[in-house]
Amino acid sequence: MSHDATSNPYADPLRFGQRVQILRERRGMTQAQLADLVGISPHTLRKIENGQQRTPDLDRVMRIAEALRVRDLADLTGRPDGHVDLFVGPGHPRLAAVKAAIDAFTFPADVEPPPVAHLQVRLHAAWRTRHASKDHREAVGRLLPDLIRDAQALVRHADRAEERRMAQTLLAQTYSLSQFFLAYQPDSSLLWRVAERGMIAAQESEDPHAIGVAAWLLAQAHRDAGPRHFDAADAVNLKAIHHLDPFLPEAGDDVLAIAGALRFELAYTAARRRDTGTAWRQWDRAESMARNLPADYSHPVTSFGQAVMGAHAVTVAVELHQGGESVRQAARADRGVIGSRPRRARHRIEEARGYRLDNQPDAAMASLEKAYQAAPETIRYNGYARTLLLEEVESTRAPRRRRAAELADRIGILHS
Repeated sequence: MSHDATSNPYADPLRFGQRVQILRERRGMTQAQLADLVGISPHTLRKIENGQQRTPDLDRVMRIAEALRVRDLADLTGRPDGHVDLFVGPGHPRLAAVKAAIDAFTFPADVEPPPVAHLQVRLHAAWRTRHASKDHREAVGRLLPDLIRDAQALVRHADRAEERRMAQTLLAQTYSLSQFFLAYQPDSSLLWRVAERGMIAAQESEDPHAIGVAAWLLAQAHRDAGPRHFDAADAVNLKAIHHLDPFLPEAGDDVLAIAGALRFELAYTAARRRDTGTAWRQWDRAESMARNLPADYSHPVTSFGQAVMGAHAVTVAVELHQGGESVRQAARADRGVIGSRPRRARHRIEEARGYRLDNQPDAAMASLEKAYQAAPETIRYNGYARTLLLEEVESTRAPRRRRAAELADRIGILHS
């Protein structure tokens, strides 16, 4: 055996610490920033990185993985047998077909485009299906290949300027739907390709609503890429908000709502930065915009409206690591009814994160179970939910450990 070999890399504090340092620097984070996110002192983190302190317990390792947005736990622990995708799901069975449709290169003569009205009806139905389905990725993934093919064909066959703008609007909507399917899938390059194509199609359409939706999704892609991309996320958001401003005085509900959703995204990114004042100030502005919409209104893509603002407040508090505030906002959020199943499940996951921050693990487990009831495919592919469950599977409390293991098994985490 080589003199530098080790039978258990995870047990070697120097190797673990080096991995933490490398991953932290790749994210462009300082020791103080990471320590703050994890809930330890910079001095303690420094000792972990330089090998003066042993590898933390699983709970702390998971917190470090979450803060660094580590996609595979093995990258952090060094254990080849510890392959666990955290922020990327296992890959949906329909991913290959969706990818093939996106990547396909066809000539105008290859596909006969459908009538515009026909594609509009199908897209509208697809969005409704997504919001109503527990297994929304399966439902949408079944529809996307044909929608992508037909929307692309419609653009290629459009002759007049007006026809081409309408076709680009429908193509942008199709790419937006595709991004919801691709979120947390193990193909980040495909997600970026679709986000950029969606933005180009929206700009070509000159449709304010399509531009707003494409910008909303592109900003999220930047933000989820890590701290070094937060400025890019804000730039996209602000540019879109400024573009929409002249339309707002006479705009319909959908344009008003996407402007409000973009405003909230500024709050979300500020919270990721731990900029408390900006985060809550932007949330206030978004909430004010939501109040100008009908009480029962929900945006067809983003779910923005009065009912979702409580859920958004939970997200802001969680990203700011304000455990007590997260729990208070979660109690208030339950007064609103979120119509979309996947959005409702996402809120329950954020609620679980809040309870976990507030040291209420049993309440967190209850929220994850509610997320599963609302939309199993949301929790199955959500990195935060997977992280929370993996923590509790290792709990020293047998009832909680069994409860977590049962849910993890239903979701498929333990054998993914």
